[in-house]
Amino acid sequence: MEASKVFFTNMRVKNGDNLLKKLDRLMRAAGIESIDFDKRFTAIKMHFGEPGNLTFLRPNFAKVVADLVKEKGGIPFLTDCNVLYVGKRTQAVDHLNVAAENGFSPASCGCPVIIADGLKGTDEALVPLEGTAYVKEAKIGHAIMDADIVISLTHFKGHEATGFGGALKNLGMGCGSRAGKMEQHSSGKPAVQEELCRGCHRCAKECGSDAIRYNENNKAVIDYEKCKGCGRCIGACNFDAIYSQCDSANEMLDRKMAEYAAAVCAGRPCFHISLVQDISPNCDCHGENDAPILPDIGIFASFDPVALDQACVDACLNATPLPNSQLSTNLAKPGWNCYHDNFKDSNPNIEWKATLEQAEKVGMGTRQYVLKKV
Repeated sequence: MEASKVFFTNMRVKNGDNLLKKLDRLMRAAGIESIDFDKRFTAIKMHFGEPGNLTFLRPNFAKVVADLVKEKGGIPFLTDCNVLYVGKRTQAVDHLNVAAENGFSPASCGCPVIIADGLKGTDEALVPLEGTAYVKEAKIGHAIMDADIVISLTHFKGHEATGFGGALKNLGMGCGSRAGKMEQHSSGKPAVQEELCRGCHRCAKECGSDAIRYNENNKAVIDYEKCKGCGRCIGACNFDAIYSQCDSANEMLDRKMAEYAAAVCAGRPCFHISLVQDISPNCDCHGENDAPILPDIGIFASFDPVALDQACVDACLNATPLPNSQLSTNLAKPGWNCYHDNFKDSNPNIEWKATLEQAEKVGMGTRQYVLKKV
């Protein structure tokens, strides 16, 4: 496969210029205007931030993207799906409140915010996949699959399970419904925390497999012989009593995530932007952000999400670790087994290369790229 073009601009600005103008120039240089946006719904997929974590992308960046889409006649909306873990973004009401608290609104971003998998994270489209090894039918937030065009706007950073969080993770994990996230994180079977169960029977009503019964204490019990692993019971429970067991090994998680990303992008125009800044060691879904492990690098854009992630990875691997960070602390430990890999030296249990390998294998793009500086 021919090498893909990845466009890059650094974080330096001169008097009279700014990063928002540089982002606009970068997108145009990368060819975003070749997409026919006219009267087409355009999903701008991004992360609205977890309360307490301050490394999410500023709404100003989203507005630059939305304004360009509108200039070309498109109908943009910002979107994300509800999360699987306990927190403030498990259902759309809280999720929208978090987005508003962090500054994401039609007034600040120039377009509405839509939670793609609905009120409880159960509004999903089932997307069949061919030629994949791990996922045969992806569960994607319905609003994302209804969109005509997808733009990923990603904060590129480290991650404790996948090594890094880039465009492929934003698309694959981020666009999965709650059940889709469970499929990626686990073998597909939820479990019950009996002490949290209220015995309301909502989960049993939602279950299409008649797999939930109640014990003598009126607590939910899952029959794993009948359970199909659809995860709808997780969305049905208002008390976080049903959860994913998160038992997939990290490499398996990486590969499932790549196949989910393929489901999101197949058959329609897509464009990808990654801001490599505030490179925290862990996911933005944490309720905190540790000190960045690497210096701010710049903004990357491409039609190829695989090449884009590879370019961002390469830039990070070539960067010098920052002092007083998780990465530099690990490297300074006596007897540390240095991997000469800034992601693996920050989080040793990860296998980040599997994501890129699997995405390339299923035809999402190529790891070979030519870097074009803007």
